[in-house]
Amino acid sequence: MRTTEIPDERAVVRPPHAEEGGDSHAALLNKLRAAVLGANDGIISTAGLVMGVAGATTNSAALATAGIAGLVAGALSMAAGEYVSVSAQRDSERALLAKERHELATMPEEELDELAGLLRERGLSADVAHRAAEQMMAHDALGAHADLELGIDQHDLVSPWAAAVSSLFSFAVGALIPLLAMVLAPADVRVGVTVGSVLVALFLTGFASARVGGAPPARAIARNIVGGFLAMAVTFGIGTLVGTQLG
Repeated sequence: MRTTEIPDERAVVRPPHAEEGGDSHAALLNKLRAAVLGANDGIISTAGLVMGVAGATTNSAALATAGIAGLVAGALSMAAGEYVSVSAQRDSERALLAKERHELATMPEEELDELAGLLRERGLSADVAHRAAEQMMAHDALGAHADLELGIDQHDLVSPWAAAVSSLFSFAVGALIPLLAMVLAPADVRVGVTVGSVLVALFLTGFASARVGGAPPARAIARNIVGGFLAMAVTFGIGTLVGTQLG
């Protein structure tokens, strides 16, 4: 009689989204996407700020002060927001793992059936799924349920500090582009240089975000450039109006 071959235990237990020696490809793409979006936020928000101030005054010290304040405040705000958000996600992951750990201790047979059902949903026959589930439960029951049921790698939970630091630096790097363009360019061309620098930077971040996400780059680039240009135009117009009224 021909017997059904059971997949090698290591191949069954190993989470499909984990790769030996580091983060999975998807995790690396997510980190890169977050860095690109953080830089994009830094570019647009700081560009809008310095353009608004430039509409109100030509004083270099005021422009530098506003730009630096915007960079620091924005970077810290991004870092704090990311830390709070990812901390909440990490707390949720820990709570789910604790719940799963309790269920494994109090109702192991039900958890075995649940795991076998999850494997059947992935295409395994009932017999193979049950035996594979038994192997996985014997090897690392919590890890198997965390991966297949919850989509969590119990050994690689999200890091709030890593997310916060990444957001802080990516925002700051993006914010430096309009800040340096506005402060270092000659007074008579600083607005044009800033607009040009920002549009080039937004072209690059739009292209990068599209490539990372696997989307057509033209649409992402157009959204970036149009959005950034409108932000600069509106804030410059408001700055000019306010500066004229107050002056």
